[in-house]
Amino acid sequence: MTKETGNREYIEIAVQDIQLLTADQAWHYNVIPKEVRADTIIFYGEENTSTDQLVDELEMIFGKEVNISPLPKQILYDSLSRYYRRSNKDSELTDKQQTSFIEKSDDFVLRLIEEANEIGSSDIHIEKYESKCRVRYRVDGKLVEKYIVSNEEYPSIVNKLKIMGNMDIAEKRLPQDGRISFESNETKFDIRVSVLPTLFGEKVVMRLLSKDATDIDILNLGFSQNQLASYLEGVKRTSGIVLISGPTGSGKTTTLYATLKELNNEKTNIITIEDPIEYTLPGINQVQLKESIGLTFAGALRSFLRQDPDIIMLGEIRDVETAKMAIRAALTGHLVLSTIHTNSAWGTVSRLIDMGVPSYLISGTLNITAAQRLVRLLCDNCKQKVDIEIEQLPQSFKMPYEVHSVYEPVGCEACFYTGYAGRKALYEIIPVDEEFSELIKAESFNVNAKIKEKKIERLMDNAFDLLANGSTSIEEVYYLLMSTN
Repeated sequence: MTKETGNREYIEIAVQDIQLLTADQAWHYNVIPKEVRADTIIFYGEENTSTDQLVDELEMIFGKEVNISPLPKQILYDSLSRYYRRSNKDSELTDKQQTSFIEKSDDFVLRLIEEANEIGSSDIHIEKYESKCRVRYRVDGKLVEKYIVSNEEYPSIVNKLKIMGNMDIAEKRLPQDGRISFESNETKFDIRVSVLPTLFGEKVVMRLLSKDATDIDILNLGFSQNQLASYLEGVKRTSGIVLISGPTGSGKTTTLYATLKELNNEKTNIITIEDPIEYTLPGINQVQLKESIGLTFAGALRSFLRQDPDIIMLGEIRDVETAKMAIRAALTGHLVLSTIHTNSAWGTVSRLIDMGVPSYLISGTLNITAAQRLVRLLCDNCKQKVDIEIEQLPQSFKMPYEVHSVYEPVGCEACFYTGYAGRKALYEIIPVDEEFSELIKAESFNVNAKIKEKKIERLMDNAFDLLANGSTSIEEVYYLLMSTN
């Protein structure tokens, strides 16, 4: 069955059939699966080409009768591009290399991790349901189904991951957490593994953690010029608290690491407590949270104060005890950086007050409160301009200025047919000056007028600018709008 995206036509293939071939095999033989039967496999192949040798080789690999169904070259190529990412290595494999790859492909777990790392996936989800098991990758913040796994194979995959993560393979009733140090060829990174018992079996989620922080640069995160100036002024003070808010997966930790990299020098003692340690930064003392033995954020912070620190980074302020310890550290002359889960920059103030932190202490220690989100950017190769009418938009979607046309996602080989390529961080930075400090003391949460008066850029202002200049879509901006209300 053919489908169209933009001006391209491709064959629709079921997930379980896609995984019959590796990307190297699909491109090497220029075939895609059409139908899998008990004793026969039918592939689509390029029309008007000889298939005798192709059939012989495929029958030798799969041990079944193989038939080739002809397909126009362009449709075949577009289908290959959609379903099989081309390897950076030479796609022409020798017989020896082909045999070696087939043998290695039996090790499904290693293949999953390597592939996820290659395509820039942040998480791998392995899930068990009543009639099937599936594998999904999170790419640019969205989950994409990639593989179907048989019920018979699933337990061995989970057990292998438990062994690799130093977990108890006999324990299937309780959640477990582990960590894998993965090394393949010249690639080396850590993986945080979480196993959760569900109705039909254990679900595994793996978070891929990059060890290399050399590419993180505060100048490239997404701050506007005014925001960067305000932010750097706040983080370069000798004491106080800098808080970054936003939901899980919004890039808060990356912003913190970029900040630490900016502040790191031989004259400064920096200590962090993290869960997990996502990057290693030379010259910074990093501690892994271990709540099972009592090493909590609050407990670690008490010990940190006896380590003569200049700067302390807490992975997250989760509870009142951690919040009060962070305030205490700031009052005693330390700079504290941390994250907190709120919907807006000013929401951090109300969150701290709700936790029981006195407002006069917050006003005296808070340097910067920031909110952050990640917005997917449209693929420049395939995005398509469309005319819109304001009346067609949702009622809650209020454009700050008139826009008659926007761009929408299409999908092409360059963006793996998602329509998007990469993400951009959007920020809302509120420097807590004397006026904002007085509002905090008064526990005033309606600060919109003051923010507007000081011309502070809001999250949605930045998002609408991206929409107007064709960098993102209405769907992305609307999703952001809903998450900030």
